[in-house]
Amino acid sequence: MPAADLTERQRKWFASVQASLEAGTGRSLDQWLEVMKTCPEAGHRARLGWLKAEHGVGVNYGSTILAACAPEGEPGWDDPEALRGALWQDAGSLAILEAVERATAGVGGVVPTQRKGYTAFSRAVQFAAMRPLKGGRALLGLKLDPTTSPRLSPSVRRESWSERLVSVVELSGPADVDVDIAGLFAAAAENG
Repeated sequence: MPAADLTERQRKWFASVQASLEAGTGRSLDQWLEVMKTCPEAGHRARLGWLKAEHGVGVNYGSTILAACAPEGEPGWDDPEALRGALWQDAGSLAILEAVERATAGVGGVVPTQRKGYTAFSRAVQFAAMRPLKGGRALLGLKLDPTTSPRLSPSVRRESWSERLVSVVELSGPADVDVDIAGLFAAAAENG
C-alpha cells in the first residue's frame, strides 16, 4: 500500500508484520505462496480461516500472505483506487461516501485508507469506517459511545473493521449526511 495512504503508526505496523513473518510463522513469504497453492478455499475470509485452522497463522500474518498471492487482476492494498471502485460500485452508496468525505473535510489529520470491505478513517488509530449496504445505503461505524447521539446504535454485527468502532449509523442517502453526522465524525476523530 502506498505510504501516503497510511498513518505513520500504520506504516510502522505493516513493516513490523512483514519483517516478522518468517520468524513468527516459521516460513518465508515465498514458502507461504507455495503453501497457498494447496488451499481449497476461494474467498478471503475462508482462506484466512484455512490458514488459521491448518497452519496456526493469525489474521495479521494471514492477510499479509493473502495480499501477496492475490489473483492476477484483482486489486490489492497497493491500488487503493481500484479497491475503492470495486467496493463502492453502487452509485447511491458512493454518493453517501462522497457526502461524508465532503462534510468531514475540515477534520484535520485524517488519513482515509481503502480496504477490500470498507473505507477506514484514521489519525493515530482508526476512529471511523464505512461500508456500502444493499439498496444504495451505507453503514458508518464510529469510535463513540452509542449514547452520544440518538442517531447512533450499538454495533451488534461483527464488522471486519476495528472493534473500537462501537457505534453505527445507517445512512440512506447523501441527505442523511448533515451537520450532526459531521459533528459525530469529528468527535470520533478526537476520541481516536
